Amino acid sequence: MSFIEKIFGNPNEKYLQKINPLVDKINFLEKDFEKIPNESLREKTFEFKERLKKGEELKDILPEAFALVREAAKRTLGQRHFDVQLMGGIALFEGKIVEMKTGEGKTLAATLPLYLEALSGKGCHLVTVNDYLARRDTVWMGQIYHILGLSVGCLNHEQAFLYDPDYKKPPEEKDKIRDELGSFYVVEDFLRPCSRKEAYLADITYGTNHEFGFDYLRDNMVYQKEDIVQRGHHFAIVDEVDSILIDEARTPLIISAPSEEPEEIYYFFAKIAEILKKDQDYKVLEKERSITWTEEGQERVISLLKFDPWTAGDFKSVHKLENALKAKEFFVLDKDYVIKNGEIIIVDEFTGRLMPGRRWSQGLHQAVEAKEHIRGKKEVKVKKESITLATITLQNYFRMYEKLSGMTGTAATSAEEFEKVYGLEVVVIPTNKKMIRRDLPDKIFKTEKIKFEMIVEENKKRRQKGQPVLVGSRSIEKNEYLSSLLRKEGIPHQVLNAKHHEKEAQIIAQAGKLGAITIATNMAGRGVDIVLGGNPPDEKEAQKVKELGGLFVLGTERHEARRIDDQLRGRAGRQGDPGETQFFVSLEDELIRIFGGEKIKNLMEKFNFPDKEPIQSNLITK
Repeated sequence: MSFIEKIFGNPNEKYLQKINPLVDKINFLEKDFEKIPNESLREKTFEFKERLKKGEELKDILPEAFALVREAAKRTLGQRHFDVQLMGGIALFEGKIVEMKTGEGKTLAATLPLYLEALSGKGCHLVTVNDYLARRDTVWMGQIYHILGLSVGCLNHEQAFLYDPDYKKPPEEKDKIRDELGSFYVVEDFLRPCSRKEAYLADITYGTNHEFGFDYLRDNMVYQKEDIVQRGHHFAIVDEVDSILIDEARTPLIISAPSEEPEEIYYFFAKIAEILKKDQDYKVLEKERSITWTEEGQERVISLLKFDPWTAGDFKSVHKLENALKAKEFFVLDKDYVIKNGEIIIVDEFTGRLMPGRRWSQGLHQAVEAKEHIRGKKEVKVKKESITLATITLQNYFRMYEKLSGMTGTAATSAEEFEKVYGLEVVVIPTNKKMIRRDLPDKIFKTEKIKFEMIVEENKKRRQKGQPVLVGSRSIEKNEYLSSLLRKEGIPHQVLNAKHHEKEAQIIAQAGKLGAITIATNMAGRGVDIVLGGNPPDEKEAQKVKELGGLFVLGTERHEARRIDDQLRGRAGRQGDPGETQFFVSLEDELIRIFGGEKIKNLMEKFNFPDKEPIQSNLITK
């Protein structure tokens, strides 16, 4: 405890104590609300709206509204909001960033403030990280809002839907499947296609940050008022708020038109970049992700171009050449991007997800396309550079909301940034059951090769006793390399990376089964719960997994953003379950290498440190 906390007390504890009477009031109302028949639940919504018209404020009807949503969830989902979820809902309503650990039910907690704010009739937005989660939550949570008489919209890339249980009139077994597997399986029969304007006119709209942002840009480019699809920015809850408001905050959303630069020029500079030699013609600055020229390199460029671009002031050519070198040195296939149907598709470094339609700016994307084309991927063609017509950063877009709140499993480490940039306070909600997960100190190996050998050994050992393992990697390349090593050893496993996006939810949902080994990129840290014993859970199997120590999460590399590592750790030990986490790191890993790993490696070699003996220390882990 800090000196200031000793004098003034912990502000987080104070806030939780302040909202406790509200939680007690909601609990007190539960018995009365249980007596309301199903058909009368909608009437309560109408009653609340009338009370607001007569001058009552949203905060005045909060206990009743929250008690009503809890009752609707019990009847439709068979789930009852825990007290900690009520706390999270109150904090979200009050415009705060809420940290709730993985598996604590953020999706259900968000239904409380969304319902309450939707009563104002101005529309509410739930911003999530991908199209799949937007559809999942619309179908899963839509039944709560529907029984209460509110409409729900869903935005996807070039698609929009309304929640409508009468659209295809799905049979009863599909409704049962939705209730059992709703956390990872989307029953599309409940989604009726509609226009984007209709989706925004719904009381509550689910969608990704990009869909909301690009619709705003397009609305600013239309000529007629009736073509505008959005209806203002009243209230938004941002799911995985650290990913969207921090990791991607400065990423500009851009609507552009093609320029007239011929594609041959990019192939020309890509060929020159292949000729030039690292350390001889140019130096690579890994930390800054830039290059510097040597005298010899500049002379070679002059002889290849047959003129001196530096003295001629031809900065356009220098820029294109440096882009070609950056594409060669910093942009790696199956790590930073994949090739799909002849297109270079960026892989999000924080989540491991594919980002179709996103392109690197200032000619970098064209440089990567040209590099792959001249290396034999003839299906990859250079697409023209773009002229920007409209742009906004996510940071500026979300500042437009009258009230903004967010939720994530890892917000406390970024509390200062949320406060300074957005003026948002972070509240850490306690877990429903005590956290008993064991976070083991990192194991640090001399080389990457040895590290992967030891990861295979660890998987073999855990599988023999039946303990499920989730292995997290930073890139698709490393993910597939580890998969090939496990295949050689005959160890059955599932692979989850941005190339298998469609099966992502089904794979991750079963990662807690007895003896399961799942290898995943960073996307494993987001969206879907890992339930011990599989999903839906088998009670006997779940008990056996608990006796074996729960889910073991093994990280294969540290990330520069500590939160990303914490998200991976958070997959184990949900809802009071046992679990273990550990990172296996090598001195050749990018992050360790940048921060002096080479010096430690030289010392280990000098003192004949055994190859397979790891350095293990809590100090290094910190």
